[in-house]
Amino acid sequence: MQSKTKPSKNLFPIVKSLSLFIFLSLIFMNSIFAQVGFGEAEEINKKWKFILKDIEEGEQATLNDNKWKSVDLPHDWSIKQQLSPSLASATGYLPGGIGWYRKTVIIPKEKEGDKIYLYFEGVYNRSEVFVNGHLMGKRPNGYISFMYDVTPYIKYGEDNLVAVRVDHSKSVDSRWYTGSGIYRNAWLVYANPVHIAPWGVYAYPERQRKGYALQVQVDIENETESTSVLTVLNELRTQANKVVAKSSEKLTVEAGQTETTNTALQVSDPERWSINTPHIYTLRTMVYRDDQRIDEAITKTGFRDFTFDANKGFALNGEWMKVKGVCLHHDGGVLGSAVPHEVWKRRLLTLKEIGVNAIRTSHNPQAPDLYDLCDELGLLVMDEAFDEWEFPKRKWIEGWNVGTPGFQGSYDFFEEWGEQDLGDMVRRDRNHPSIFAWSIGNEVDYPNDPYSHPVLDGGGDTGFTQAIFGGYKKDAPDATRLGDIAKRLVKVVKQYDQSRPTTAGLAGVAMSNQTEYPFALDITGYNYTESLYDHDHAKYPDRVIFGSENRHDLNAWNAVTSREYIFGQFLWTGIDYLGESGRWPSRGFYSGLLDFGGFIKPRGYYRQSLWSDKPMAYLGTYPTPGRDARSQMNDVWSQLEAENKGGKYIEKVPSMDAWPIWNYNEGQLIRVVCYTNAAQAKLLLNGEEVGETKPYDEETGIIYWDIPYKDGKLEVVGMDKNGEHVSNYFIQSSNRPDAIKILSGEQAIRPGGVATVILQIIDKNGIPVMLSDDEIKCQIQGDAQLLGLEASNNSDMSDYTDNKHRVYHGRMIAYIKAGDSKGDISVRFSASWLKPAELQISVQ
Repeated sequence: MQSKTKPSKNLFPIVKSLSLFIFLSLIFMNSIFAQVGFGEAEEINKKWKFILKDIEEGEQATLNDNKWKSVDLPHDWSIKQQLSPSLASATGYLPGGIGWYRKTVIIPKEKEGDKIYLYFEGVYNRSEVFVNGHLMGKRPNGYISFMYDVTPYIKYGEDNLVAVRVDHSKSVDSRWYTGSGIYRNAWLVYANPVHIAPWGVYAYPERQRKGYALQVQVDIENETESTSVLTVLNELRTQANKVVAKSSEKLTVEAGQTETTNTALQVSDPERWSINTPHIYTLRTMVYRDDQRIDEAITKTGFRDFTFDANKGFALNGEWMKVKGVCLHHDGGVLGSAVPHEVWKRRLLTLKEIGVNAIRTSHNPQAPDLYDLCDELGLLVMDEAFDEWEFPKRKWIEGWNVGTPGFQGSYDFFEEWGEQDLGDMVRRDRNHPSIFAWSIGNEVDYPNDPYSHPVLDGGGDTGFTQAIFGGYKKDAPDATRLGDIAKRLVKVVKQYDQSRPTTAGLAGVAMSNQTEYPFALDITGYNYTESLYDHDHAKYPDRVIFGSENRHDLNAWNAVTSREYIFGQFLWTGIDYLGESGRWPSRGFYSGLLDFGGFIKPRGYYRQSLWSDKPMAYLGTYPTPGRDARSQMNDVWSQLEAENKGGKYIEKVPSMDAWPIWNYNEGQLIRVVCYTNAAQAKLLLNGEEVGETKPYDEETGIIYWDIPYKDGKLEVVGMDKNGEHVSNYFIQSSNRPDAIKILSGEQAIRPGGVATVILQIIDKNGIPVMLSDDEIKCQIQGDAQLLGLEASNNSDMSDYTDNKHRVYHGRMIAYIKAGDSKGDISVRFSASWLKPAELQISVQ
């Protein structure tokens, strides 16, 4: 999308506190005001025809597609294929390919005279869109939302063929799993020829002596052959539907031109958007011509203030705080990249429960749903655009950081499309109050992948006593190019929004400091380089520094809490994701606080003990480490490190990855670990205290005991410094699996909605059987379909496309999507030798 919007004035001082009033998108089932900000939208997700094959003249109406598969959008074809060790580890051992989509739409005869647009939230990737055989355009970036004016090719009152060719034949074009196809929503948009421009409503606040003045900018396009005299109304309402401000402006727009109207809405003492209280207002923008309303945009809004300071860090609404962030990729395990709204909401709520307050969209713009949910739930967002710029990065084929890499990627269209992609991301997302920074790139400065600089040779005043990253490579691209590109991209961001800072995740900080790259940014992200915090804070005293990507160890978090000037960190990662896999068998990168199914992992509870203000305690166990011990950590980092050490493992600190299992051999020595934010804790076995009461360990954040195993109930009690009980957690020895239990599942959902059903294997006493790996079968009666079964076992490379799967740690989640009709759905879960479980879901 392109429009002639006027650049806003610079509103972002790094140190001075800025009152921000930013728009939050409102999504209705039949409206996308928030995404394109004009017209009347109609979702067209149902009944597409699809074939995973390149077809000659696939856009032509004469082609017979009767044998093509019928699919609904969002649709990710890669996740529906079989895992294979012959495919690339980078993309989760799943394939890409070329696919065609076709759909017939009828444009009502009464719409003749309107403008007709096709809007896609995301197509991965290298898409070509046709209407009635005519090419509308190509969009190579699979993460960017885009729109075409299809009006000249529409046959009103007749069938119109929409065809989309998706070319993901370069299937190893990413370091992680991307998915393939039209994996987000698609829409038709009807609009008057005189309408608000795409993403054409933008607002920013100015603090007054009493309250605020909300400056609202509205761009109007006139696609007629005559001048239009218009009235633009803006109306602001509270959550209680009380009007707090409104305005009316006259605007004349010449034929074929775009004009802008600016207005100030006076608002006194608003309730602010914050992490704990994300208060919402609603803005309604209406365009009238001759007293007839011809267009409208509805947007939800929220007030907030923030401050970035090189010495004090970050403040939201005047309160200094630490950003407790996580990086998130866009897949949903078995769901691939087509992740329903309900699934993301459950995941984000769980992250908030742990103590997370910020999300980094690694490393690309995500679906609009994610931002809407962060607005609604109170999560800060760092919106990121790119993982590579003009050159490709290494893509691992045989396992993470092993073997010979490939070099496919998105670099080949960066020069032509990069600035437009970035501008479209900013314009689409700039009205979300949750977004507090724009990231123009991630690790594009990784030394010798591909950029290089003489500083890598070390010596002199470089700060390095020897060559690093293999030393300077004279034939590699010059790292000084990074500064020029960064300045271009920052200029694009500032053209459309100057109310937020620009940033990037730097991997080679020491090398980049020799270029203009970090100096082009407003705030600077350091990936895994906590060791440079003090040095760079002293050398660049005006630089705002934060951890943009960090490991889970306590030292990395202590580097934040012990330094006022470091405003936070973003863990890699918040949720396990597909791709960037280790050697086969490995579905993905297993370092999340949550697993593929959105369940809290042990390290998630460990992080909760560090980040949550609510009293908590957790128990995990494993055999006490000895000579032949193995690490409890199964993430790809730990596996590769163990491989490089020849498989020899010595436990230096108690594990953050201990599962809540209490089934061992009688008398076996077991390490019991407790993650808690209590001052001290005691351990009870069958009601009797074992070991001694132990204080919180500041060095590791983990309390532990080594005790001989005995069947029964093991409980930890967290206490304050006075010995008062503040939290507890218990686990129990289980018998053989006896039954399937439904722990939770929606009793009622809307047509087209998704129910998430959580299952647990239990013994005859109702105790969870953590060691169970029983295969469960799901059967559905009624108008519904099984989207997938996810047990979150990273090494389970079996079939994920059918209706049966093995549980992992005795549990599983089932995703069930309702059809369009109302009524009841019956769901039955069964397994050999186990009592089944059934659930009734009402669709209403």
